Amino acid sequence: MNDDVRKYIYGALMVFLIGVSAWIGFLFLNACGFSLTCRRGVPTVDRTPIPSLIPATMPAMQSGGGEAVAMTDQCRVAATDLLGAWVSAGSSEKEPFQFTDVNGKVCESTFEEVQPLFVEANLWSSGLACVSCHSVDVAVSPAQLDLSSYAGMIAGSRRENAESKKGTDILGSGNWKGSLLYEFISTSKADVPGHTVAVSDLLIFAGTPLPMPEATATPMPTITPTP
Repeated sequence: MNDDVRKYIYGALMVFLIGVSAWIGFLFLNACGFSLTCRRGVPTVDRTPIPSLIPATMPAMQSGGGEAVAMTDQCRVAATDLLGAWVSAGSSEKEPFQFTDVNGKVCESTFEEVQPLFVEANLWSSGLACVSCHSVDVAVSPAQLDLSSYAGMIAGSRRENAESKKGTDILGSGNWKGSLLYEFISTSKADVPGHTVAVSDLLIFAGTPLPMPEATATPMPTITPTP
């Protein structure tokens, strides 16, 4: 009797262990397949048709004697010197003029790069541009001066009305250091709003460097043999 009980108990334990092993094996095969690495159990990565990296479209920077001008080759000049070169060259609206930048390079520019000095804010003083006060409406503009256009600058200050083409010359007839514009930029005017401090130390990037002239080779002296 005791042997029969032991057989039943052992048999039940074997059936239980076999069932548990079969269940674990079933779960493993269902999750991992017939591979011990169980890669099927790793969550799949969601992929989209949009690439995560944008392909580079800019050309690679050239080293050596490339034709492209590097940032360090740009002309850096004091704004007053740029204005002075433009005035001294005749104050043309279209013709280019030359100047020497702070590094001694000879550069070329046009009025197109001069005009932003009068119409862009935060250059000479924080938050303001010259045209914030000296605008096209000369009836309310201080000194009846319009700096919003080339025509207004050439017309000058103290104009009778907007139709008047001739006022007080602010460009000194080509004499930059003797002009009213230079005086109001380079010196402080305690009683003039917007000109209480001198602003002649502004440095900007403007103009294009001109190619350096090629050095002329000095011919070697000819030696005549002595007879």
